[in-house]
Amino acid sequence: MEVILLSDVEKIGLRGEVVNVARGYARNFLLPRRLAETATPQKVAELQKREAQRARHEARTVEQAQQIAEQLANTELRFDVKAGPTGSLFGSVTPTDIADELWRTKKIRVDRRKIELDTIKRIGRYEVPIDLFQDVRVEVKTVVVPEGGELPSDAELAALEAEEQAAQAPPEPVSEGDLEAILAEEDTAQAEPEAQAEPEAQAEPEAQAEPEPEASPQPAETE
Repeated sequence: MEVILLSDVEKIGLRGEVVNVARGYARNFLLPRRLAETATPQKVAELQKREAQRARHEARTVEQAQQIAEQLANTELRFDVKAGPTGSLFGSVTPTDIADELWRTKKIRVDRRKIELDTIKRIGRYEVPIDLFQDVRVEVKTVVVPEGGELPSDAELAALEAEEQAAQAPPEPVSEGDLEAILAEEDTAQAEPEAQAEPEAQAEPEAQAEPEPEASPQPAETE
């Protein structure tokens, strides 16, 4: 089933792209969450028209690309986003977000597909590479800041990431030697109650075996 993505969807595509997905995935996930819409011929035609208009603002020559690269080299993008206590984002910053912010702040249009970026999922400082033209490449400074706060230092960011990784790390496997020691302790713990129970069990028959004293015979009465 063909749909037009309304947002960037990881491992599926970027906003505005026409993609082919399983019908169940579209109806049960993409469409209800408004991440995509059905790709009708009319909507696809409108999309192609918008893409053509955007393309007119992109660099068409090496000289234009170099001028844009000089401007972007001195640019810093800032995204204020909701984040958890260890710096993980409630969402992500995508190539489409980068392209939209460049247009909003600098009126520079770049092809989202030429932004070499995996989705950003943590607060931090990033250098986002963009291919503007053949042999013309620039890295755009980008900071992702927790909403309502400031960006911690690099050392603090590294500590937050290490804390999150430690919390998510699986437990270390038990070595063969440790496993033998654990089993030996369990065997010892099980043996102690059994050892204490044996003397008690042996004492019970002895106590039961003691004969009761017999009554001494009374002499017969004579008349």
